[in-house]
Amino acid sequence: MTPKNKNIVSDGFHRRRRRYMSVTLILTAAVLSLCTAIMLLGNTVYSPAAVWKVLTGENIKGATFAVRTLRLPRMLSGLLAGFAFGMAGSTFQTMLRNPLASPDIIGVTAGSNAAAIFLLIMMNLSGTAVSLGAVLGGVLTSAFIYLLSRGGKFEGGRLILIGLGVQAMLNAFISYLLLRAPQHDVPAAYRWLSGSLNGVQLSDIPMLAIIIIIFSPITILLGKHLRILELGENSAVTLGVNTDRTRILLILSAVISIAFATATTGPIAFVSFLSGPISSKLVGAGTQNELPAGLVGAVLVLLADLIGQFAFNTKFPVGVITGILGAPYLIFLLIRMNKTGGAS
Repeated sequence: MTPKNKNIVSDGFHRRRRRYMSVTLILTAAVLSLCTAIMLLGNTVYSPAAVWKVLTGENIKGATFAVRTLRLPRMLSGLLAGFAFGMAGSTFQTMLRNPLASPDIIGVTAGSNAAAIFLLIMMNLSGTAVSLGAVLGGVLTSAFIYLLSRGGKFEGGRLILIGLGVQAMLNAFISYLLLRAPQHDVPAAYRWLSGSLNGVQLSDIPMLAIIIIIFSPITILLGKHLRILELGENSAVTLGVNTDRTRILLILSAVISIAFATATTGPIAFVSFLSGPISSKLVGAGTQNELPAGLVGAVLVLLADLIGQFAFNTKFPVGVITGILGAPYLIFLLIRMNKTGGAS
């Protein structure tokens, strides 16, 4: 390689690095701004000084309940769940080389939904039992889809098709449960299915935070191998990547993160689906984008929650707003894929 070519390669690398750092810092600033807005805004607008005093332990009449009991769990759950949804969605889409390969499209989230609705309606359970059931349902569904898709050689297209079929069956099962449910149980089931930050308690946050702290670094550290998996099975093996081990670790990290996030907030529609493509556009092609995707997911959830709470006369759950944003993009993506004949 000539010195001129070396300079071109080096300049390109540093340019991509600067772009990645700039986008990450901007997204971090956006997340912090939205978190601040959620803490300050509500039926009563509190000053930053009052919110800080409450968070540091001082009791202020009216503000203590609003900030600690209502706004703080709402903000933390939106931040953590959005980050988990975004990173997990980007991991699946990159690994399977298909923007449709999002956990909320290929059946992973549907497994959590089915388990939670079954426990809510048929077993009359709530709280921790439903959350644990949602986690178990998501993990078992993912394992089932992965095992069916192997067939001697792993193929992303096969996994997506099997996941779509499993999701259709699970959605039919959920519809059956809702039809058989007593009328007084149906509203609670629909509230859970809509995906909402309402009702999240501070006691729900530590477990989700621990899961993200454990599994997010694993996904980020395996990001280099994830980029190689994008090249295809044969190329990855040639470059020395243990594809089975890498893929299992990535799927396990993504599935556990998204299962716990779903158990905390319910299935917030299309956040996993949107975060990867948006972050890829921002940081550029070929750049590791797991962390930016997580930040984009947090921005989408927090922004959608603010819109749902304050933009209309009626308050809407966050999942309704993200569904309005995500559905048109899904239609656009399907039309574009139909025209190009590919998954890009």
